[in-house]
Parts: sequence; structure tokens; C-alpha cells
Amino acid sequence: MNEAKVDKSNCETAWFSSGCFWGTEYHFRKAPGVISTIVGYMGGDTEHPVCSGTTGHAETTEVCFDPAKTSYEELVKLFFETHDFTQIGGQGPDIGEQYRSVLFYNSAEQLEIARKYIALLTQKGYKVATSLEPAQTFWEAENYHQQYYDRKQGTPYCHIYRKIF
Repeated sequence: MNEAKVDKSNCETAWFSSGCFWGTEYHFRKAPGVISTIVGYMGGDTEHPVCSGTTGHAETTEVCFDPAKTSYEELVKLFFETHDFTQIGGQGPDIGEQYRSVLFYNSAEQLEIARKYIALLTQKGYKVATSLEPAQTFWEAENYHQQYYDRKQGTPYCHIYRKIF
């Protein structure tokens, strides 16, 4: 997926934080209907943050998707199926608030869908640690963070897909 050549005119945007943004982006880039991804930071109170764990931000993946080819609901399922949404204060070996699990929503519809899936997971017996927060300013991360696993030809160490839904 070459970001410079994609048509974003039919793009809807969603933001997902599920630990290290490298692994989150890896899975979303491969999802049908995803037009583009950008990694960065959201949820804190400092302008132009960097990955430090001291700004209140979470490492976040911005996902631009074509609603004619996929839905926010499908992306929420993928979000929950590619990280440990029960872990508090980090993800796998990555510990700190910057690695927390968050669904940032930008509409009442997105919030309703997120709540629906948290309720479904709770009914299945999971103790969901994912928080729901309104979308804020998204700060794009440095270039070397973008498409990290594609450039390094690797795979995520703590974002493993597992079917839940």
C-alpha cells in the first residue's frame, strides 16, 4: 500500500491503541477495505509528543477505510482479535500508559459499536481493560515508526491474531 497514491476521497477514519503501534498498524494495513494507516499519538495533553510515557498519550494507529468495503464494526473486531485487551498498563512486555488499550471514537455510532463489543467480550467471560475515549488531536509519529514491520520485513512480537468473534 503506497500512501502517496491512494484515493482518500471515500475515507472514514478511526483510531486504535493496542500497545506498540507497530503491531497494531501491521494488522490493520492487511485488512480488506483499509486505504491507509498512520501511526502516532492520541489522548494526552502535550503538543507534539514523542514516545516517552510521560505525556498521557497512547501509541495510536489512525486507520482510513472505505465504508463500501469494510465497516468500523469489522475493524473493532480486528482490534480486539490482535491484542490482549485484558492487560492493564501496557501490552505484552511493553509496560506503560503509552501502551494502553483504547478505542478513540469520533461519533455516537462508533461509541455504540465499541460498547457493543466490550459487552460481548464481557459476556464471554473476559475482563476488558480497553477504555473508550473521544478522539482528540492525532499527532503523527516520526517517519521511522511508519510501516515499521513492512520496512523491516518482520512480524509483530506481541500482536498475534486470534479469532474471537
